[in-house]
Amino acid sequence: MMRRTIEFVAQGVPCEAWFYPAADGVAPELEGPAGRPVVVMAHGLGGTKDSGLEPFAERLAAAGLPVFAFDYRGFGRSAGTPRQSVSARGQIDDYRAAMVAAAEQPGVDPNRLVLWGVSLSGGHVLMAGADRNDVAAVVSVTPLVNGLSAARLALQHHKVGSIARSSSAGFASSIAKRLRKPAVMMPLVARPGEVAALSLDGYYEGYLAIAGPTWRNEVDASLGSQLGAYRADKAASRLGCPVLMQIADFDRGAPPQAAAKAAFKARAEVRHYPCDHFGVYAGQQFFEPVVKHQIAFLLRHLARSTASATPR
Repeated sequence: MMRRTIEFVAQGVPCEAWFYPAADGVAPELEGPAGRPVVVMAHGLGGTKDSGLEPFAERLAAAGLPVFAFDYRGFGRSAGTPRQSVSARGQIDDYRAAMVAAAEQPGVDPNRLVLWGVSLSGGHVLMAGADRNDVAAVVSVTPLVNGLSAARLALQHHKVGSIARSSSAGFASSIAKRLRKPAVMMPLVARPGEVAALSLDGYYEGYLAIAGPTWRNEVDASLGSQLGAYRADKAASRLGCPVLMQIADFDRGAPPQAAAKAAFKARAEVRHYPCDHFGVYAGQQFFEPVVKHQIAFLLRHLARSTASATPR
């Protein structure tokens, strides 16, 4: 499917997106007077749009839904400094800027935005979509919604020494930035026992299996201080649209129990998959059911007969 590269601006910084138009003649029931709904999509922790998102975007576009997939500032092909530094607040601002840019694409209904997120961005979409009447649906895949719950889960699955070394690197990075020095970097993902943001058994192989050419295995080590206070679940009750929450029941990175609680607050449709965090991507066992459930959910809620209905 032919995609177009789009440049948009977030907080004064040029960012890059891929726009996938809807397949011709597919799902005419999605077509409204102003156009079709558009899916706004970004990756999770340290991810780039060329790292596992394209198979989802292609399938959604083939089902009749245009897709706008983008890179955050400081990641992938988007500009911005510092590079490889995660700011939850900054990434949510980027989502909102991408929503504006997506709404300007040809054939798109600006009042029927669909927010799609995975892992950390699965939490971002809850906050970016809260208190808005132009968001028609939210899809949250294996979401990280509560930083404290994620930290507790990490303590269960990592050795104390590994967490201590990662925490030490994070503290050093925070001090360096306060002194206006370069951040301390560490691998985003590594093998068990190594210092990294993610070092669970199988996660190194899982992330590298989806890694694209712009992805870098590097992140500002102070991201723990960012995520510790992260509470996307608090925004769940303020969503006024249908929500699909897709939970990996054996997720060791994003706590499934916290996701389930957020889903209850959002009055979401919930789907469960017996896999770990990376089991939902293309090439893995549960990609097909995950993407089929997304398509079915979106077609059901966004068809022309329901497009003008009052949000629940």
